[in-house]
Amino acid sequence: MTRAAAVRGIMVGILVGALALTSSPAFAQAMGSLRGKIVDQNGEGVPEAEVTLEYGGDVQITVTFKTNTRGEFVRSGLRTGPWRLQATKGDLIGRNPAVVVTIANMTQLEPLMLRPASEVAASTDTSDMTAEEVAARNKMAEEMKAMFAAGDAAMDTDPDAALAQFEAVAAKVPECAVCYTRIGEAHLRRKDDAAAEAAFLKATEMDPKSPDAFSALAGIYNRQKKFAEASKMSAKAVELQGTAGGAAGGGNAADTLNLGIIAWNAGEYPEAKKHFEQAVKIDPKMADAHYRLGMANVNLGLLPEAIVAFEEYLKLAPDGEHAELTKGILKSIKGGTPLIS
Repeated sequence: MTRAAAVRGIMVGILVGALALTSSPAFAQAMGSLRGKIVDQNGEGVPEAEVTLEYGGDVQITVTFKTNTRGEFVRSGLRTGPWRLQATKGDLIGRNPAVVVTIANMTQLEPLMLRPASEVAASTDTSDMTAEEVAARNKMAEEMKAMFAAGDAAMDTDPDAALAQFEAVAAKVPECAVCYTRIGEAHLRRKDDAAAEAAFLKATEMDPKSPDAFSALAGIYNRQKKFAEASKMSAKAVELQGTAGGAAGGGNAADTLNLGIIAWNAGEYPEAKKHFEQAVKIDPKMADAHYRLGMANVNLGLLPEAIVAFEEYLKLAPDGEHAELTKGILKSIKGGTPLIS
């Protein structure tokens, strides 16, 4: 047996045993994200439209950027809570004063139409409403925002309380897809996969263009070893992320990584490797993608490629979760002490 074959045999034994890859839930991230599209009165995307976001919470934050060539935008790392959105192009304007960014989810907005400024002013005029009607409308909007924020705040420590908040909002706001996505996440925290699956499926029915629920369903089916269903849902999430004008190469690195994880768990190692490579392409600084790519290369006997991936992982995460294991694998590949005898 050649040295390379022996090393590969060692690695495969490790990989299919204690180091089985698992999918991380999307809501483990700290901040929220937003995606949307600015369109003209014909429904066509408006390229290079100027978009301004103003945070409506306890601190003053303003974010300005432009849409891509299709009129789309993606913005990550936004503070959770209420935001006011305004888009302009020449003498055209559009406003959405009630955007709510939730923890770690890609909030999907309905397309925002640009119109002449005079029309926008007229459409937001409340002169035909009584003072009581205006007050009631504003009060309800604030209550919904507060309930959503309370649900987000309770998610980590009291998922039952979070669930109650999101269900209350869903009862008052028909067709609230993001409400059901958050309801699903609360059920996941409560270890109730069946209820979570039902909520995420309802979210996909209400908004078939939002990737969050599809991504969460992929995680559920992956844990249940329903790899065909998991792959289908994860592929849909990646497709939707790609159509949002996301990172270089299209798609979302986390969802692409999950596609690889699902393929890996199904024993489809070449397919897993392709997804890990794509995740690295989308986000070269995603340490976990490099680590998993290294594992895939080892499993396929591609040891020089594995060395490159593992060394890049250690550059990005020298004290990371897999750092010690990675160092040991590198030592074994390069001719040091075998990991197992």
